Amino acid sequence: MDSPILPNTVSPHSPAEMNNQKRAIMLSLAVGFLMLAGKWYAFLRTGSAAILSDAAESVVHIMAVAFAAYSLWLSFKPADESHPYGHDRITFFSAGFEGSMIILAALVILYEAITRWLAGLALENLDEGTIYVAAAATINGILGAYLVWQGKRYGSMILVANGKHVLTDVWTSVGVIVGLLLVLSTGWLPFDPILAILVALNILWSGGKLVRMSVGGLMDEGNPELEAHLREILEHETQSRGLSYHEVRCRNTGAAFWMEFHLLFPADTTIEDAHWKATEIEEAIKTSFGQPVNIITHLEPAEKHDEAHEQVKSSKQ
Repeated sequence: MDSPILPNTVSPHSPAEMNNQKRAIMLSLAVGFLMLAGKWYAFLRTGSAAILSDAAESVVHIMAVAFAAYSLWLSFKPADESHPYGHDRITFFSAGFEGSMIILAALVILYEAITRWLAGLALENLDEGTIYVAAAATINGILGAYLVWQGKRYGSMILVANGKHVLTDVWTSVGVIVGLLLVLSTGWLPFDPILAILVALNILWSGGKLVRMSVGGLMDEGNPELEAHLREILEHETQSRGLSYHEVRCRNTGAAFWMEFHLLFPADTTIEDAHWKATEIEEAIKTSFGQPVNIITHLEPAEKHDEAHEQVKSSKQ
């Protein structure tokens, strides 16, 4: 209904849901440190440019997760006087930062692979290094899938972005493993930096997509799937009550959906009845979405609708 935006307008997640998300991001941070230690040890044992590039990606990952943890905490804060619409937008900044860190990691990997190749390659203990990297890839694969699942479950772009970052780390490790196995089987050392370069190009693309998603969210880019789902519900709910609607707009703030539309009622409808039907429609919409939804509904008469607007415009001239 038409009303001023007040603090706590956004329906918060339950304490249990918030705790689950916090645990997920802290698990990601803890595993990130563990992976960095293992990969750095593997690099010291082998001197592999590919393993060094993998370790560099883990450093960037830890930085990104630390910012994601802060963003998740901030996104849970209720609306206040300084942020009357809540703090959800931080999720897009977090996704953008995560993507930027992935891009930075890719550039570091490219630099290290090329410079080490030009300086001359000296590799040793590759079988041991391969085992360490394979173990890291397995752990990160499980963690990344878990984070994406939790993010989609609670509608958290922060967790989804972090999960995708972890999964890019898995692809980095897979590329490293392939390179090491090729070196072990053929004895040709350049396979090591070549695979590192290919992996860097792949994660550069992944980071770019995250940044693109972040910019789209901050610019309130249209979401055809979200609007189609909303219109499908509106069609059913309004037709069953003999009403119509127009002026539909919706957006995703990262942790909640904001929607607004106009409902058109017969001229003899009382304010009380109109309010009751609009509330029923709003509740039906909220029930159909898996994350907090805020709805602003404008009530209008179906008859002489355009004439009323023209009269208002004329009176202002």
